[in-house]
Amino acid sequence: MLPDVDEVLREAPRHLPTAQQKPALSWGLKLKKKLKTVAPHLGKFRPSVGQCCQQCTPDSLGRNYGQTSTSLGFQNLLSVKETHTRYRGWLVRRLCYVLFVRGRRVEPSTATDRLDRVWKSDRVQKALSIPHTPSMLEDIQEPFTRLSPYHLLINTCIYPPLLRLIGWLVLKLLKCVFCSVQVNLNHLASLQRAAQQGCPLVYVCERQSVVDYVLLPLVLFCYNLRVPYTICPLQIHTFWIRSVLQKLGVVLLPIGANSEEDAHINSLHSPIMTSVLGELLCEGQAVSVCVSGLSGQGGQWLARLRQIMLEGAVPTVCLVPVGISYDCVPQDSTKVGVRSAVRCVWSMLQGRYRGSVRVHFSQPFSFQEMCESGRCRLDGGRPLHNLLLPAILENRKESIFGQRKLSWVLPPQYMPELSQSEREVGMTLTLHLLYSTTSCMALMCTSLMSCLLLHRHRKGVSVETLCRDLVWLIEEVLFRNKDVGFGGSLVHVVHHALTLLQPCLLLTNFPSRKNPLITPHPSLSTTLTLTFYAQKVTATFILEAVGACAVSAMLSEVAGSEMGFGTGEKGQEVGEDLEFDVVLCQEELTERALQLCLLLPPGLLPPCQSTHSFALDAVDSLVRCGILVMEEVPRDTPLCDFWTKRSPQTWSSSDNPDSDSDHEEQDSRSYKVSQPSQCPEMLFFLCSLLSGQLRALCWATEGLHLLYTPLPEPVCLTRVHSHLCETAERVRNHYECCSEEVACTTVRTLIDLGVLEEQLQGGRVFLRVSLLFQQLDNQQQLQRFISQYLFD
Repeated sequence: MLPDVDEVLREAPRHLPTAQQKPALSWGLKLKKKLKTVAPHLGKFRPSVGQCCQQCTPDSLGRNYGQTSTSLGFQNLLSVKETHTRYRGWLVRRLCYVLFVRGRRVEPSTATDRLDRVWKSDRVQKALSIPHTPSMLEDIQEPFTRLSPYHLLINTCIYPPLLRLIGWLVLKLLKCVFCSVQVNLNHLASLQRAAQQGCPLVYVCERQSVVDYVLLPLVLFCYNLRVPYTICPLQIHTFWIRSVLQKLGVVLLPIGANSEEDAHINSLHSPIMTSVLGELLCEGQAVSVCVSGLSGQGGQWLARLRQIMLEGAVPTVCLVPVGISYDCVPQDSTKVGVRSAVRCVWSMLQGRYRGSVRVHFSQPFSFQEMCESGRCRLDGGRPLHNLLLPAILENRKESIFGQRKLSWVLPPQYMPELSQSEREVGMTLTLHLLYSTTSCMALMCTSLMSCLLLHRHRKGVSVETLCRDLVWLIEEVLFRNKDVGFGGSLVHVVHHALTLLQPCLLLTNFPSRKNPLITPHPSLSTTLTLTFYAQKVTATFILEAVGACAVSAMLSEVAGSEMGFGTGEKGQEVGEDLEFDVVLCQEELTERALQLCLLLPPGLLPPCQSTHSFALDAVDSLVRCGILVMEEVPRDTPLCDFWTKRSPQTWSSSDNPDSDSDHEEQDSRSYKVSQPSQCPEMLFFLCSLLSGQLRALCWATEGLHLLYTPLPEPVCLTRVHSHLCETAERVRNHYECCSEEVACTTVRTLIDLGVLEEQLQGGRVFLRVSLLFQQLDNQQQLQRFISQYLFD
């Protein structure tokens, strides 16, 4: 039980506007009265999250850095009292924030002679020796002056007085934006143990908002840990803001570059950034990097880290995945300046309801052990078109075994000096860290509520049923060793979640109903908001979701439209009286699951596990959750009776009568779909978790005629996004397919499949439909292949 969170939830507003404009208090009292007999399940069990990979870093897992305490210690970062200072008294209670930041320990970091060391490094000297062609607007310069745009960047430092001042301002500001920022104290103890080993720490988190760059250094500053240098790939044109940030340890883009792609046009950028990172680690500084599975951001920094390790500049570093979870993710802008910063702060302060934040630090693990032990899968995989096209167009199944290669995670324009093998290693490390960060993130109440409303009760649900399903979903999440980022009674959690999601919901009171009816608002913007929060739950149930879609594909093939698993509306009418009297072969189920795994976006599948092994686990997970039951095949001889089936002449050379290596054909299994009344509902819920991405692929395949002529990549992405939005508006449903993130992932999947081919014209990338998929038959086969996994 978390008292800080409970206190916040009690103070949360407890009303939603109803369709009949009833007083808000009546609904609140009705809900509270209805739930008096419901036992609170929240907070009675918290799983231990954030352990490092058992396969890739077993030594770090065994070391554990002293994290042996089983008691949970959560503390609200924004709740600063006089007990957190060395002083007591009336005046201390009024100035506790000032005294708190004044008492924090900050290790100063100066940039003395760092510019000279970077200039004299072999990597930079080698880059300067390459003949330079000046542009039309610049004269031929001395080699040292070519580093002038990077002088301020290289001299980035941490100035303690300014850090304390900004820390006080940010604490005050975040207290107005969030109701709490919960930090696990047990995780901080392991960080302190790792820091005492003298090994530099590199924090890696998933990029969600600009607030990520603020929260992580603030948490470490408040708990007397070394404040890291923050890699922030933003361009800030206001000089004084840029100067302040660089004195807080923020490494920005060089002057004149609007994006990382623009910065890498300069041949000096990559060598200089690698040298700067090496110098920071040699000084013993900590570094924080944000990675993104959508844009591949952050992968080049992990590749630079591996380069530094291979050169022996630093013996080893410890990687620390960080999971930051928001009730409501603050919106931000890519443009950062005085006006945009003020506008962003003002919009957050104007927020009607405040959410919570949960910060989880994973267990530190050795980067050297991960790369050099040989246990981590560092192969780059095979192109997707080599894996799936033979199965789609020629019905050949032998080619689907392998890992998918995601070349856009570390594009060729980033760090062109890397060899192909090192580039593949960098891509694999990025995917592994991305999976580690998402695995340690806690699920917030808005994510669980959005998942239920979007994937289980899209047509509306009563408050009583919604509360019961929320308890069920929480127990399922905790059972899968995933933590939730809230606590308290069920009444307060439901009030808090519905209040934060108020703009996306319709609440209706009927005279004939005892409970109000809650329905998701059927519009594009609200559906995209619910989808954004619900996708966090998808990663938790990814095993079951892949297995459920494989079962749906086989039922669609066997039963066709008769059982409602087609593309019509019958799938919505199947329900309680539906019976699945079909025997499913394990080999075919695994094959369908394996094909689906290759289509999924990065960050969902564990990179250190083969896709075939994951597909087998997906089928087994459906047996564990009761959707599938093993079919008993009648045999003349019991399966375990080896003696009557073998003669002495057929024994193996090892003379082991218990060895069944010569009888692999008996290992094939068959399954049936379970018949309980709740099974179809559970099956449809799991299939719905992946339907957004799959339906977007299906719709994009229908609109390939829009891409026959070569188009620049941004124009192609815009056209696909517009086609998805138009299709959703035409059918007035499935708006979850219309986000820019889904459109970007769809275009990249089509490129990897060979549906869209890239052409380089005038230094720009153009996309067009390949000749193979300009044939209508091939387009229809691809569409049928994808649509088989859609249950409605």
